[in-house]
Amino acid sequence: MYKSVMNNTNKKILVAMSGGVDSSVTAALLLEQGYDVTGAYMINYEENSTKSGLQNMAESCWVPDYRDALRVAAKLRIPLLKLDFRKEYKTYVLDYMFDEYRQGRTPNPDVMCNKYIKFGFWLEQAQARGFDYLATGHYANIRIFNNTNIENTNYELLQAVDTDKDQTYFLHQLNQSQLAHIMFPLGGLLKSEVRRLAEEFNLPTAQKEESMGICFVGEVPMKDFLSKEIKHISGNIIYSQTKEICGQHDGLAFYTIGQRHIGNIKNQKCIDSVKDSKPLYVVAKNFETNDLIIGHEDDPLLYQTDINIFDMHWIAGQVPVFPLQCEVRFRHRQVLQLATIDIDKTSQHSVIHCNNPQRAITSGQFAVVYKDGVCLGGGVIM
Repeated sequence: MYKSVMNNTNKKILVAMSGGVDSSVTAALLLEQGYDVTGAYMINYEENSTKSGLQNMAESCWVPDYRDALRVAAKLRIPLLKLDFRKEYKTYVLDYMFDEYRQGRTPNPDVMCNKYIKFGFWLEQAQARGFDYLATGHYANIRIFNNTNIENTNYELLQAVDTDKDQTYFLHQLNQSQLAHIMFPLGGLLKSEVRRLAEEFNLPTAQKEESMGICFVGEVPMKDFLSKEIKHISGNIIYSQTKEICGQHDGLAFYTIGQRHIGNIKNQKCIDSVKDSKPLYVVAKNFETNDLIIGHEDDPLLYQTDINIFDMHWIAGQVPVFPLQCEVRFRHRQVLQLATIDIDKTSQHSVIHCNNPQRAITSGQFAVVYKDGVCLGGGVIM
């Protein structure tokens, strides 16, 4: 059965309120169902988290959302706490992100934020303050899985009803102890239904637009933001078909596999290739030579069938029987791909064997595994 928000109405719930419509409806639903609800706005952005100093940017980012959360809390007549996790966010998300980019990988800070901040430090703070559950506006479901052969209750992470909004990709690092104390009240709703409920509850955020991207970056392009922390180490751009030097890149850290609009192309043959309606993409990065390899859409380097994974995490807390027939996605919202997971006997790393070649598999991103609508876990692409 799903962990229902209709049970245990005497429980104390801390709702993480971001100032958006999803968390606002989450609080309203739980309050309507009789829970003892308290809201909390979490400040995550360290004002001086980079050498350049982003104090004004950080403040302009969270203050308007905090005011919206205050308005919703006032409307619902619930208390709103303001908790500061900027130090933790810098250590576990910002520093992680910069370190990954420095090594030429493309990280996913949202996964680390969920693992360590939202359902790590936030949950710990909620429990320390006497709350039974932490509820958020994530689109996902939690199901209690009773197995007579297992002494303790197990929890499964299921995809949301709204497959377009499903956020299990970003939640796949959660564990059993975390899932036991989390609520996702929106998992059974479509986004359109959430909007309708916001109107019915007459919430101040009912018409608020979706927040996109990484808040602390603001309107600055990601490359410009990273440049304030990561050195530019230029190198050659190599055309994969002829091995010719096409130009110079600014540093492997600033490029990702599958990226178009590379820039700095000087070689006339490469320029002519683009003119012939054959756009160029980043197809590989050679760290030994500091070369950026580019090619066309059909370049074999852009496609993989066997993908190596490290730091594989299984939500159930136990390793499944291999080989495992499953589905997998290598990026958020990707259509689930049929695959088989096994263990490489030499390296002991997990290997995903895909039924079909996968485009632009990117080191540092996450491969997330599913079976019959259940998110089993995931790991980092090597």
